[in-house]
Amino acid sequence: MTASPERPVPVEYEIRVGGHLGSRWSAWFEDLTLTSDGDGTTRMRGHLPDQAALYGVLTKVRDLGLVLISVESR
Repeated sequence: MTASPERPVPVEYEIRVGGHLGSRWSAWFEDLTLTSDGDGTTRMRGHLPDQAALYGVLTKVRDLGLVLISVESR
């Protein structure tokens, strides 16, 4: 798929936060896949359609008071 201003290409992101979030939070976080890791963190992974969606997820992380550890695009 070719990107254009009208149709950006979705990008896969992995967002790591401190603490464990259950899978029930997935729908609230744009249907990202949530995985609890043994080190006490949660990985949120999946495709987001644009940067506005990414900022929306990061705003939710902030609003919940979660510690943001990393954001990576794949």
